[in-house]
Amino acid sequence: MAHKSGFVNIIGNPNAGKSTLMNALVDDQLSIITPKAQTTRHRIIGILNQSDYQIVFSDTPGLVNPHYKLQESMMMSIHSALQDADVFILLSDLGEDFKNSEVIEQIKSSNVPIILLLNKIDLSNQEEIATKIEEWKQKLPMAQILPVSALHKFNMDGVIAMILEHLPEAPPYYPKDEVSDRNLRFFVSEIIREKILLHYQKEIPYSVEIVVESYVEGKDIDKIRALIYVERESQKAIIIGNKGAALKRVGKEARQKMEKFLGKQVFLELYVKVMKDWRDNEKILKRFGYEI
Repeated sequence: MAHKSGFVNIIGNPNAGKSTLMNALVDDQLSIITPKAQTTRHRIIGILNQSDYQIVFSDTPGLVNPHYKLQESMMMSIHSALQDADVFILLSDLGEDFKNSEVIEQIKSSNVPIILLLNKIDLSNQEEIATKIEEWKQKLPMAQILPVSALHKFNMDGVIAMILEHLPEAPPYYPKDEVSDRNLRFFVSEIIREKILLHYQKEIPYSVEIVVESYVEGKDIDKIRALIYVERESQKAIIIGNKGAALKRVGKEARQKMEKFLGKQVFLELYVKVMKDWRDNEKILKRFGYEI
């Protein structure tokens, strides 16, 4: 049997559930999931391997109209993802349209197969779903449309089957035992950021960047030291909390999730530092690994 391989890039609005979808498709938690929008900042690759195919999924940041340089960088990672796709997945839910029409027009003109997934159908009824499908048929007549629930992993087999219709015959692009192109430091930093997104309100989670300063792997325990950067002293105080209680809670929950992810014990140290207005500083953004 011939082997198929290809790149499938997932595009959608910040609250569409892209991270939940990719995690469901690769059956692993590679992208952080929170109720807040704009959770994904980097392009994250998840790899689904079977004996006769390899699908390389790309979870990109949500479509936004940028207001500062960090968001400009997030949109750049979407534009770079447009260049290498064998298939596009456009992820929508029943109550939204896409917020960045320029990206959608690029996808429509690319001649790359488009699969439009209507997510969160568990929150709707058949009549609403049918109406929305007809609307999208008018807007994107070239797209295949499939209702799904990423949260409940409904119709994931149907998504895979649609993708395989379009993938070229090719050897695997990555070793068959790999599930992502990101290293452990990246996933550790994302776990910490996920806990901050869950426990802090308003602007605080979006003003935070995590840098893993040291990571020492051991046979039975990994020792990790991470810095939490914020933009202002007042944010630092909120992150730490009264007598350090808030930071301890984040550290405890992050360590527990890391231990589950890594399959071993973790010793985690967290420190908070102020980096004034880092989200609008190109030099600092480059240092943090963002495209500029």
